[in-house]
Amino acid sequence: MHTLSSLRAGELAGIKRLDLASCGLTRFPEEIFALADTLEILNLSGNMLSSLPDDLPRLHKLRVIFCSDNRFSAVPEVLGLCANLEMVGFKANQISSLPAAALPDKLRWLILTDNRLGALPASLGSCTRLQKLMLAGNQLPSLPEEMAACANLELLRIAANRFTELPAWLFSLPRLAWLAYAGNPCSDTGEIAAMQTHAIAHIDWRSLALQQKLGEGASGVIYRALSSSSPVAVKMFKGALTSDGLPSSEKAACIAAGAHPGLIPVLGKISGHPEGASGLVMSLIDPSFHNLAAPPSLESCTRDIYAAETRFSLSSALGIALRIASVAEHLHAQGVMHGDLYAHNILWDKQDNCLLGDFGAASFIPPQDQPLAAALQRIEVRAFACLLEELLDRCDASHETQRIVNTLRNLQRRCAQPEVGARPLFTEIRQALESLQDKTTGKP
Repeated sequence: MHTLSSLRAGELAGIKRLDLASCGLTRFPEEIFALADTLEILNLSGNMLSSLPDDLPRLHKLRVIFCSDNRFSAVPEVLGLCANLEMVGFKANQISSLPAAALPDKLRWLILTDNRLGALPASLGSCTRLQKLMLAGNQLPSLPEEMAACANLELLRIAANRFTELPAWLFSLPRLAWLAYAGNPCSDTGEIAAMQTHAIAHIDWRSLALQQKLGEGASGVIYRALSSSSPVAVKMFKGALTSDGLPSSEKAACIAAGAHPGLIPVLGKISGHPEGASGLVMSLIDPSFHNLAAPPSLESCTRDIYAAETRFSLSSALGIALRIASVAEHLHAQGVMHGDLYAHNILWDKQDNCLLGDFGAASFIPPQDQPLAAALQRIEVRAFACLLEELLDRCDASHETQRIVNTLRNLQRRCAQPEVGARPLFTEIRQALESLQDKTTGKP
């Protein structure tokens, strides 16, 4: 984090990233323009700004701007004049207007989560480079039909809005892989149906002895705890909207997911909390498990980041792919779409056991609508294709096993093909992977 005094003193000359978050700013510091020849990333979040200067394009190398948690009522039009701007983040402001002029030509990633938008400009469909669009927690009843032209859109968050139905064109977008839409009227029936399929135990708060904090995410905090002298994990939900959606939807999805070897078992939901807080009690995961990859970076946008030394044997890659395909098949059968099927949400150990976690972007599939259920599943199949591609790109295969690798590559291409309706469903994918695994282990 930087300070305004350091900037004014010239101590930050030549930097590419400037962080002036939570500095009490009420106006854009003119001193920032001294960095015009180097500045690429500007973070002004957590201040009291309501406008940006008309000469912002003087920052001619600016690629990323964050202005979350400020006081903007509209996305500033001057952003559209910034020639190299790719990522725009205005989460948690008071924005009710997104002018067409505010959209930069090179826009790849737009974050307008937790605002007051009731409509979007048709010109959003002209943002042909757009890959990531985050709109959870607004007042949107629809998306512009023109967005059917956003052929590069891969991740879409529209949870906690006012959609009574999903746009038909959404299911023909060739690259869409990660979709979250819970907390809308169109999702309510599916959520109720999914929840009714699984009874869940109530665990009294007083029976739990919380110990150390194990981790914290946007939706909640996870603790190690004791329940009747047995170690467990307790996730306490924060209740606030996240970039993916509502923590209440995440909790419902965790319960509705049911039991599967590739899921973290949910033991019960907490009742009797003195402050009415919401939480789940889950099995405690062995510390040998770790995340398969790190989340996407500003540069990679939608693709996970793997450690440079990460390599998989063919057996490991195939085992991970098979387990996750099986989990996804199970979830869709329970009426749940994960929405964030990524390597960074997979826990993995050296014995090739893996668990799919983080249901923050999960959505609910409307019951009795098989065509819609299949269409939603084929969106998630493309997310699986990205995972399979990443595993194969890091797979060490011998000459003798190259035929199996080639078969996996063909399966990956089928799962990623732009003709969405031609993609296989998870049952077919799982069966194909099981057949290949049998071949690698010598089973008849």
